[in-house]
Amino acid sequence: MSLNRSADCIKRNKIFLLTTHTSPEGDALGSQLAFYRLLEKLGKQAMMINEDPCPSGYEFLPGVQKIKKFSRKAEDIRFDCLVTLDCADLKRTGEVHRLNTQAKPVLNIDHHISNQGFGDINWIEPSASSCAEMVYLLYKKLKIPLDKESAICLYAGILTDTGSFHYSNTSALTHKIVSHLLGFGLDIPRIYKYIYENVPYQEMKLLADILPGMRSCAQGRIIWFQIKHNLLRGRRLAFDLSENILNFGRAVKGVDVVALFKENLGVKDEIRVSLRSHGRVDVNKIASFFGGGGHKNASGTTIRGKIDPVRNRVLRKIKEAL
Repeated sequence: MSLNRSADCIKRNKIFLLTTHTSPEGDALGSQLAFYRLLEKLGKQAMMINEDPCPSGYEFLPGVQKIKKFSRKAEDIRFDCLVTLDCADLKRTGEVHRLNTQAKPVLNIDHHISNQGFGDINWIEPSASSCAEMVYLLYKKLKIPLDKESAICLYAGILTDTGSFHYSNTSALTHKIVSHLLGFGLDIPRIYKYIYENVPYQEMKLLADILPGMRSCAQGRIIWFQIKHNLLRGRRLAFDLSENILNFGRAVKGVDVVALFKENLGVKDEIRVSLRSHGRVDVNKIASFFGGGGHKNASGTTIRGKIDPVRNRVLRKIKEAL
């Protein structure tokens, strides 16, 4: 079993480099920080380097200040094992995986169905609610006692990747784990407020500008939004509003798939596509067709091209899947 191999890898090595995907969110950060604390409790050495900085809303996570942003100065670091968490593709770590210049073993821990097993050791559990849930099982396997700080990180990861426990990936095991975590006296209202009720006024105004552009097709079974350069240019955003936008679409009666098309400000003619489904359509297959991936009900990809033809191509593929 891959859980056993992951535990053996941790026992066997001494120095670890931990990373996750670009634009990290609750599960990426929560599982990374909890894994870091697990290694500390085992007397191991570890460092955390991510391509992108921690987004606003997650400052409350214990130890988050220890996560370093990638820089070329890190190229001389030495480690025995590279650990990727919540990352379906090695390239999704950005430049961080290039720090493995000595081809040290890669421990790949993930729950995305699109993960093809790029590591030397692969623990991939598509049935898991989150990567944080998997890290919890590592604590149990290695007989490492949890503490309040670890519990906060794991809870944040599970909370966000289950959509506050209402996505279909929420299982009986998920609730059992969360019940244990709550025993550490977590301040649930505080955690929820940081993550979900912390959007600056100007960014909420931007959300109000985007939502009137909501469109439907396929007799209302598809809802889509788009964000063009002109809406974002000149704004310094602390929050990624994508989930807020997608959740509005998911709430529409009769919808099967919600799509968000966003022009990349940093790269010309590059469109970030986010897809959400209520379960009847496997959006991972659609995202994979365009070189992306994720989960059956939540996936994404990046496509080169102008936003209108890209949108039309993706919508056509969604209609084929209906």
